[in-house]
Amino acid sequence: MSLSIRFRQMPAVFTLILGIAAIALPSLAFADQASLTPASRLINPDELVRILQSAKSEKPLMIQVGSHVLYTQAHIPGSEYIGPASSETGLQSLRKRVESLPRNQFIVLYCGCCPWSHCPNINPADDALHAMGFSNVKVLFIADNFGADWADKGYPVAKGD
Repeated sequence: MSLSIRFRQMPAVFTLILGIAAIALPSLAFADQASLTPASRLINPDELVRILQSAKSEKPLMIQVGSHVLYTQAHIPGSEYIGPASSETGLQSLRKRVESLPRNQFIVLYCGCCPWSHCPNINPADDALHAMGFSNVKVLFIADNFGADWADKGYPVAKGD
């Protein structure tokens, strides 16, 4: 009797395992995406601050590709909120925003939602702009999060929309 009960419970166990895998695998697909961004496309916070504060430097179009909540809490002054680039809606907004720009436009993308190696937004945004032919795109390297790597270091911050 106990053997037949165990066999009857097996489909429930397999269903549970499949359910966990269905939730975990998409998350793993996004893990480490930002690390795929080539080093030549990265810009450090201190370098971006120098550019923004220089009277002679070309000012980039700065686009935040993370969550709206994070943007309203704190963002780089003058940056634009596009939406999470991990979603098709966010990518469509990004493409629409830049479609009329010259392909050599200086653009800086940033997110800051989480540690760099877990950011699901940077790589899709960077890939989308390069696929459109943009050649002067930099990605702001934010190692831990926007608060720790930008705001807490005393760099300029704006709040709200």
